[in-house]
Amino acid sequence: MPKADSRLKRAGVSGYNKPKSTPKHKTKSHVVVAKSGDQIKTIRFGQQGVSGAGKSPKSASEKARRKSFKARHGKILLKVKCLLLTGQIKLNGRRLICLKVSDTGKRNR
Repeated sequence: MPKADSRLKRAGVSGYNKPKSTPKHKTKSHVVVAKSGDQIKTIRFGQQGVSGAGKSPKSASEKARRKSFKARHGKILLKVKCLLLTGQIKLNGRRLICLKVSDTGKRNR
């Protein structure tokens, strides 16, 4: 049986690619031990104490936060929405599945 990776224990996560909240960390709010093929890397991300504006912001500051997010990411969000509507990609839970479009216009998976 292979020995458990020490990086998982050090980060305090249950497995690879499983994010975990880190409320005691001084600057970052989450950690994940990412694994892609043979590459393994510990990534800390997020800002402590920050909550998102959500889908339906109520206060002026939440509305401004949502507006800033759309200004930063609006182009890619629009592209994904168009691809979803045309059936070139589909959402499977939280994962995005890309469907290849051949030259004949038929979709292949």
